[in-house]
Amino acid sequence: MKILITRHDKIGDFCVTLPLFKAIKEQYPTTSIIALVSKVNFNFAENIDFIDGVILYDKEDFFGTLKKIKEHKFDASISAFIDTRLGFLLFLSGIKTRIAPATKIAQIFFNKKIVQRRSKVEKTEWQYNMDLGKVLFPNLNLEFSKPLLSLALSTKQSAIKKIVFHPGFGGSSDGNLKLDDYLALGKVASKLPSVEVVFTFGPDDTISKEYISTHLDFEATILESKMSLIEFCQFLSGCELFVSTSTGPMHLAGAVNIKTLSFFGDNLFASSKRWSSINDTDKQHNFMINANYSEQTFDKIKNTLIEIVS
Repeated sequence: MKILITRHDKIGDFCVTLPLFKAIKEQYPTTSIIALVSKVNFNFAENIDFIDGVILYDKEDFFGTLKKIKEHKFDASISAFIDTRLGFLLFLSGIKTRIAPATKIAQIFFNKKIVQRRSKVEKTEWQYNMDLGKVLFPNLNLEFSKPLLSLALSTKQSAIKKIVFHPGFGGSSDGNLKLDDYLALGKVASKLPSVEVVFTFGPDDTISKEYISTHLDFEATILESKMSLIEFCQFLSGCELFVSTSTGPMHLAGAVNIKTLSFFGDNLFASSKRWSSINDTDKQHNFMINANYSEQTFDKIKNTLIEIVS
């Protein structure tokens, strides 16, 4: 069987679809799985061993994308997120079985739909995505081996623990620490035995990078990520802890199954109940906060950091 799994949005959204890919590949290894992804995830998907091929969802070339999909002659498609353009694209492609959540007007283009009501947040986003696979594979066990991404470390492991702070905001995150509090946490971590503090920044984090760099008064590495997503995952796999808001890099840290200390908005839609990372639950340390979080809340976060590292 040859199937297309589509997730054509951001990094974190694609990450929470990866358990679906891996569960199918591990339990039905003869299945050929192709991913349809946005430009930001294209090279990343190409380097994942349980994905057999990747098609670029090209917003500027609808018919070129359609042609590439048709060439594969898929038996079925599974779409974790849909919109009208994607639905029309898959309908025109001639894929006989097209699976998607029963949501939005776009559902008219799909012939196998599941009512999930994700807004109720009865499970995590990645678990909702896994449920879609059971339409095609009724006996699919909703489990997958961890780490989700198994990556060889580029350097030999040492006794030094890397604690990574990523102050940037993500698309679904309504909760984050102030930059001064990231600095305060970094300073606390820097005083712990055998710890190296690293601050990472993406291409859109220029303002926060400048602020952190200017106000550093302790030893820390500033890493402006110019590496690929798969290289960033390789770097993270050698780290002890990743501290950030709910954002794409948090999900990358979860994918390599390291410890995470994560901040979420204090409403159900933005909470960890929906957007928690994919690492083991005992490695997740999640805080729901708002813009006016208290000093007591920060102290709890600080003490949790110390406890994790110590």
